[in-house]
Amino acid sequence: MTRNKLVCVVGPTACGKTAMGVLLAKQYGGEVVSCDSMQLYRGMVIGTAAPTAEETEGVPHYMVGVIDPREPYSAARYAEDAGRCVDDILARGRLPIIVGGTGLYLDALLSGRGFAPGQMGGAVRAQLEARLNAEGAEALLAELRKIDPESATRVDPANRKRLIRALEVWYETGKTLTQHNAETRAIPPRYAAVKLGFSFENRDDMKTLIDRRVDEMAARGLFDEVRALLDAGVPRDATALQAIGYKECLACLDGVGKREDAIAEIKLRSRQYAKRQLTWLRRDPEIHWYYWKTPRNFRDALAFSTEILHEQGVS
Repeated sequence: MTRNKLVCVVGPTACGKTAMGVLLAKQYGGEVVSCDSMQLYRGMVIGTAAPTAEETEGVPHYMVGVIDPREPYSAARYAEDAGRCVDDILARGRLPIIVGGTGLYLDALLSGRGFAPGQMGGAVRAQLEARLNAEGAEALLAELRKIDPESATRVDPANRKRLIRALEVWYETGKTLTQHNAETRAIPPRYAAVKLGFSFENRDDMKTLIDRRVDEMAARGLFDEVRALLDAGVPRDATALQAIGYKECLACLDGVGKREDAIAEIKLRSRQYAKRQLTWLRRDPEIHWYYWKTPRNFRDALAFSTEILHEQGVS
């Protein structure tokens, strides 16, 4: 097997990634590293569909339930934390299997490229946020046009975070975000990866599975899980509680809407998110796609995956 080669199992929500990751880990002597931006948080098991002990079948899983939901988190930090897990697995002669649907985090991990300073906030960011509130987005965008015209054309003035980020990089490094991105793209990726993607031949099957999963989450106690997070002191505006499933439950717990309306909204947001995941992943020509029929045949999917991995030198 090629040095630093790993396997990625990707796809939209509810597409069977957890089960495929476990099957591949058992066949290849692997261990799983989750790549889900919300499964990272402790106490958020039901709403994120975090793998249970029964589902993992004894296969080690990392990067699940490791972050306090009050903490901010980023793709840069994930690349560092997950990278340590991957390196440890490789050092022990095992196969790292990255399982998840957060494309930005996966790209950050595989590239291993440095992020410009300021990812976690600081004095420069605070100053820019104060200016944005006082002067408005157009004033900062005009400044960005002078500093980094290319970035300015890509930034929506309504996207406060991206606007501040582009200026923050300049003030902290003396380099434009465009220059920084060009330099990092020239660096070879940290890991060689074989990417296996799982989706559905019929989109209606995906919708059905997503809706069924949301119903199961509600039955297992999703609303109680959200209440427990609030009782534990997690702020309502914490990034973790803005996740699909949690934000909708918050409104219901506040008495703003009915339980059934919240569940319907979670289903809709989850289906929309699955479409966005597919849009992101389909930009990557290196993904080998397997499309589920009804009913899903995991034995066939494993045979497909095994053939691809053999061709790519994973044995």
